[in-house]
Amino acid sequence: MALLAVAFAHPPEWLEATVGAAAAALLLGIGAVSLDTAVEQVRALLPVVAFLAAILVVATLCAAEGVFTAVGHMVARAARHRPVRMLTLTFVTAALVTAALSLDATVVLLTPVVVAAATSSLVDPRPMTYACVRLANSASLLLPVSNLTNLLAFPHLDLTFHEFAVLMAPVWLVVIGVEYAGHRLFFRRDLAVAPHDGNDLAPDHLPRFPVGVVAVMLVGFAVVSPLGVAPAWVAAAAAVVLAAHALVRGRVGVRAVLHATHLSFAVFVLGLGVVVAALADGFLADVVRRALPADDGLLALLGVALVATVLANLVNNLPATLLLVPLVAPLGTTAVLAALVGLNVGSGLTYPGSLANLLWRRSVARHGGGASAGEFHRLSFLVTPPAVVAAVVVLWGWAALVR
Repeated sequence: MALLAVAFAHPPEWLEATVGAAAAALLLGIGAVSLDTAVEQVRALLPVVAFLAAILVVATLCAAEGVFTAVGHMVARAARHRPVRMLTLTFVTAALVTAALSLDATVVLLTPVVVAAATSSLVDPRPMTYACVRLANSASLLLPVSNLTNLLAFPHLDLTFHEFAVLMAPVWLVVIGVEYAGHRLFFRRDLAVAPHDGNDLAPDHLPRFPVGVVAVMLVGFAVVSPLGVAPAWVAAAAAVVLAAHALVRGRVGVRAVLHATHLSFAVFVLGLGVVVAALADGFLADVVRRALPADDGLLALLGVALVATVLANLVNNLPATLLLVPLVAPLGTTAVLAALVGLNVGSGLTYPGSLANLLWRRSVARHGGGASAGEFHRLSFLVTPPAVVAAVVVLWGWAALVR
């Protein structure tokens, strides 16, 4: 609970790292977790944390090269001051950014751009702002690299990168459809406002080099996955190429590149992993184990997603993944994917459910997006349950056809 409080408060980086390391050291000191177990957990998490650091550098350098600014201008220009069109384009953009660059890029880098684009189009930015945080969680189902939860679960799946995408693509599309319908219903009055007259923005073009590097990176994930190469290596290569390009052109400095890795958060995640390893041998794991079904039928999969949703919103989806996935893995691949539905889509139910929610809250406060906790949770309670149920039903039916 102390670690979750730190994540919610988002203190200075040195304090974040110190608390994560101190929590792990405390549990080691009192014997709540053995040194061998802690080392094993850290070793298992290192590839995931390395990927996180690399993909954050990639996203930050894309922002420095003007990719997100160009996207915002393109959305604003194409929307032509029409709220519904602006929302639709935001959905498409946020879904693609989340899938390709992970949910952190959507909440931290895309959200302020979308707010600015809506404001420049004389459109209420609230529907677009909430769309970013909703899709940061919900649209992270498509690829193993779209969310840390997927990466943590991937070793427990008998799937390649390509097979994961094939299985989750229909689920991803259905969830986005439910999210879009929910936004249209919830913000129907705001979206019904007549378009304002205004000057169109000048055409803007995506910077070719960073977009090309990201495209090659995504292809690289799919190519090297069957070879057993960790995605962190591909993301690290893309980060190095983008960093060299940006440094030569004077876009960023070495210090900015190092800061973009968010090493303090990496230390925090590793400490959190040790804490969860201690919980896995305690009462919480026993409670979760008893709540899980014994098969992978439709009702059982819905039960797995429900347990994942509840657990994510109680202890945050990152520790929930570390705790839940090993317990679900014996039920099979489809059950683990159902757990990811709850851990990703279901984590959007409350602020503490996902670190993305907390990062989004901080980003919106900085850039004046006009979001409120009450409105966030009313929208979440409207959209999350049907999105989770629809996703599990589609997953159950589709998995039966392709596996």
